[in-house]
Amino acid sequence: MRSKKFFKAEQASLVWDVPGLVAGVDEAGRGPLAGPVVAAAVILDERKPIRGLADSKQLTAKRREKLYDEIRAKALCCSIAMASVEEIDRLNILQATMLAMQRAVQGLRLKPNKVLVDGNRLPALDVLAEAIVSGDALVPAISAASILAKVTRDRMLEELHLQHPEYGFDRHKGYGTVVHLQALQTHGALPEHRRSFAPVARVLAITQAKP
Repeated sequence: MRSKKFFKAEQASLVWDVPGLVAGVDEAGRGPLAGPVVAAAVILDERKPIRGLADSKQLTAKRREKLYDEIRAKALCCSIAMASVEEIDRLNILQATMLAMQRAVQGLRLKPNKVLVDGNRLPALDVLAEAIVSGDALVPAISAASILAKVTRDRMLEELHLQHPEYGFDRHKGYGTVVHLQALQTHGALPEHRRSFAPVARVLAITQAKP
């Protein structure tokens, strides 16, 4: 049985092509002050090409929504997973992101022979994997994962907006915009806010210091 150390070294040095199913993996929501981090894994079907795949951040919301439905309909399989706010605060955002990616890959109905991950870090996986910087703009399967992750997370923040419209989650999706920071100072932090992130921690410190 191969050790975890072996897998880690093998993943880090992977530079060859492996025949078989390839999954693309990406995440959404590392930077925001609120909500979970969401990851997706996608194995595309070469017989059902999807036109217009690109980094989700470069697409309009309407285009992302349309591609989301097309990816779900045409991909061989896909999986969406997340790490909660509690896990982000307990593990830190990097480790929580790796956990969400790991869960996404493990949730695939088909096991890939190789996993391509956007960025320069890899989650712990039991298959060959390669990290690709700017992979969401270069690899269609990663682009597809990027779209699924972002649309899923955006929908979650829009639902949160319906519960707490005073925070403006429908506009900033949890990112630290001026509007969001002002709402934090005025209304305080919600359970959905990440306590380990500095702007939220400052608001909590002020609130707790008040008599």
